[in-house]
Amino acid sequence: MTSTFDHGGTVFAVARELGLRPEDLLDFSASINPLGPAPGVREAVTAAFDRLVHYPDSQAAELREALARHHGLPAECICVANGSTELIYLVPRLVGGRRGLVVAPPFSEYARSLARAGWEVGYLDLAPEDGFALAPALLDQRLAEGWDLLVLANPGNPTGSLIPRDDMAAIHRLCRARGTVLVVDEAFMDFREEESVTGYVARQGGGVVLRSLTKFHAIPGLRLGFAVAAPEDAARLAELRAPWSVNTLAQAAGLATLADGEYAARTRRLIEEERAVLAAGLAAIPGVRVYPSAANYLLAELTAGPPVPALAAALLRQRILIRDCSSFRGLGDRFFRVAVRSRADNERLLAACAAVLARTM
Repeated sequence: MTSTFDHGGTVFAVARELGLRPEDLLDFSASINPLGPAPGVREAVTAAFDRLVHYPDSQAAELREALARHHGLPAECICVANGSTELIYLVPRLVGGRRGLVVAPPFSEYARSLARAGWEVGYLDLAPEDGFALAPALLDQRLAEGWDLLVLANPGNPTGSLIPRDDMAAIHRLCRARGTVLVVDEAFMDFREEESVTGYVARQGGGVVLRSLTKFHAIPGLRLGFAVAAPEDAARLAELRAPWSVNTLAQAAGLATLADGEYAARTRRLIEEERAVLAAGLAAIPGVRVYPSAANYLLAELTAGPPVPALAAALLRQRILIRDCSSFRGLGDRFFRVAVRSRADNERLLAACAAVLARTM
């Protein structure tokens, strides 16, 4: 049976291999809001059903305007897409360069999108012993090599590390001085919105900020994301996007979830509380090191005992799925990532991890 996947959120594939239903698995590999979709999303999607006889609004105009109001941005700085991954594959065509530098450990689609476009891919590797911090001096040294594009995630995925807004602005200035376009993947920034650079990049240009509505708003099956950039860059992304890539139901769901401010507030309170409990619980298990996180997931390292594939396999026998981070550049088979879920789910994970590691230490 396959035990290592290039992405988290492979619950359907794993369930098929095990002869189970997806609902039979407790999935910690995908970092999705444990509250599920906002209460109004089901009603909105149902109400939009009769609109399926028409093509979707190719401009997603109503949703674009709602996103602009929600984030305090001009609508012309926003391009709505079929998840942020669609945008990751459009960025190389927008920039039109040939050399891309990826901050690692990275989401695999960054390098894949650049390679597919025929770009040379380089890496700036962050070290666990430094808490995956990005040193400006090292970055400037690497940018001097002549890169057309720099792409990084903030918060980091899978690390959860956060680069403060002022530091991101400094990184943007370094990129502009070197003639490098900055791409910031803020797929999990909803949990620390005050640190977002969407407004800064929209005003300054020279970059693209990628955002997702699927993680925080728990609608990954609908695929919905957006980019923020200077108006000319946002317009160009819209031209490059496939026609009708954002379907009618996704647009309806996006409008409904953005309108529910209480849902967003409850989500942030829940994740902050449960992340602290889960982090403390994992750190209390002998042989487990937990890294600080600003998102709804935690990166952990096994400092003793078996490698992560063995832990993952043992947990899978208990129908618990974690994210083996072996496929992430710079991490290897001692690292794993787990989503922050409900208290009951988190306690089940902690008990299972403690039992498995106690038997193998």
